Amino acid sequence: MSDEFPHHVGEYLVRLARRSVKHFFETGMVLSEEPPYPEAREPSGAFVTIKRQDGELRGCIGYPLPIKPLYQAVIETALLAAFDDPRFPPLRYEELPHVLFEVSILTPPREVPKEELPHGIEIGRDGLIVEGYGRSGLLLPQVAVEEGWDPETFLDHTCIKAGLPPGCWKDPKIKVKKFSSIVFAETEPEGPVVRLL
Repeated sequence: MSDEFPHHVGEYLVRLARRSVKHFFETGMVLSEEPPYPEAREPSGAFVTIKRQDGELRGCIGYPLPIKPLYQAVIETALLAAFDDPRFPPLRYEELPHVLFEVSILTPPREVPKEELPHGIEIGRDGLIVEGYGRSGLLLPQVAVEEGWDPETFLDHTCIKAGLPPGCWKDPKIKVKKFSSIVFAETEPEGPVVRLL
């Protein structure tokens, strides 16, 4: 995946996420379409984030690994973020005009050697996965930027996301992986799409 990911494809994917949820509300069916852009057919990890207009999270679910074509991952994770995020009640139809859709396109995660932590984590570029003791947690790169975290705090919060104690990333039995993502988001509901990262 290149940093030169075309803006028009990112815009298409954000519109696709919203359209998928709207289509499901109106028909009870999963949207089925072939994307017009070859970049959208490449296998890729993807997350869909839904936020209220005040910036509060309303749902966020994704596939960290490139197990599906990008467009298909966006369709599926948009529905999961809207209806199956266990932290929130399912999205209601009347909320749709008041929420923002954001799509993160992920590079495959790679393990970070312990000696590279925490200085090997770059805020604004890296997202994190912490795995160990039968648990795992993932935080997208934009979370650390939005929260103003330094690398150590970002690592601690990824441990917490995994249901593990802060500082667990120092444990030899814990794996830390990093990935980068390209992020496109609506600036207002159904409004212009911009690249955030």
